[in-house]
Amino acid sequence: MRMIFGLVLIVGIALAGAAVYMAKGYINKTEFALQEELKIKARTGGLVELFVVNKPKNYGEQLTKDDVQMIYWPKNALPEAAFFDPAVLFPEDNTAPRYVLRQMEQFEPVLAMKVTEPGEQAGLNGSIERGMRAFAIKVDAADFLQPGDHVDIYWTGAVSGNDGELTRLIETKVKIIAVDRSPKKGLSDGAIAARTMTVAATPEQVARLAQAQATGRLVMSLVGMGDDSAAGFVEVDSDALLGIEQQTAAKIEEEKVCTIRTRKGADVLEIPIPCTN
Repeated sequence: MRMIFGLVLIVGIALAGAAVYMAKGYINKTEFALQEELKIKARTGGLVELFVVNKPKNYGEQLTKDDVQMIYWPKNALPEAAFFDPAVLFPEDNTAPRYVLRQMEQFEPVLAMKVTEPGEQAGLNGSIERGMRAFAIKVDAADFLQPGDHVDIYWTGAVSGNDGELTRLIETKVKIIAVDRSPKKGLSDGAIAARTMTVAATPEQVARLAQAQATGRLVMSLVGMGDDSAAGFVEVDSDALLGIEQQTAAKIEEEKVCTIRTRKGADVLEIPIPCTN
C-alpha cells in the first residue's frame, strides 16, 4: 500500500512539474509576443483600418462598395484625407455615385482628392485652383508626362529679322491637369508624338500659349519634383546651336567730292564745291 502511495506521489509530482514547465513556457511565449506587439505599436503608433481599392481604377470610373475594402494601416503613416468610416465614403443620405479623379492601383488608399463628392461628375473643375484657367495645347510630348507633373514649355518658330527658326523658353513650371490618352499606333514605347495636354494657367499665360500655338510648335520638358531653381531666359537658334559666329561686314562709303574745272591760261584747275545731290 505504501509503495502504491509513493508511486502515486511521484507521478503526481512529475505531472505537477511538467504542468509548471509547460505553463512557464506558455507564459514566456505570451510575454514575448506581447513585447513584440508593444514594439510594433511603438514604431507604428498603432494600426487603424482605412479604405483601399481592391482593383485598379482609372480616371472617370465609378467607385462602388464592391471596389473597396478595409485594411490595417500604420497610424503614424496615415495619408491625408483618407476614409475610415463607411458612412463617410458612402453616405446613406446621398446614394449618388462617386467617380475616380486620379488613377489608383490595387490596395492604394482611397483619398478625398482622388474621388469626387457623391453625385459630382469627374472633370477638370476640381483640378483648377482659384484664378487659374484650363487650356488645352497640342505639343510634342512623351508618355512619361502625367497629370500633376510640372513642365517647362518651349516655343519653336520663325521670327522676323532672324534667319531660320529659334527656340525659346516661354513658360516655366506649368502644371499638367489632363493628358490625352488616345493610343499611338505605329509608335514604339516612349516615342515622341503630337498629343493634346491640358494645363492650368493664368489668363495671361493662356494668351501667350494661344499666340505661341498659332505661330509655331510647342514642346514640354518635365521639371523634377521639388525643383525650385529659376530657369531664366533661354533662347537658342541654329547659329548658337552649331557654334557659328556671324561676322558683320562693315560697309564703308567713299566720300563724295564735287568739283568744277576752271582754265587759267594753259592750266586746268579743279575747285571743290558743295555737292548738290
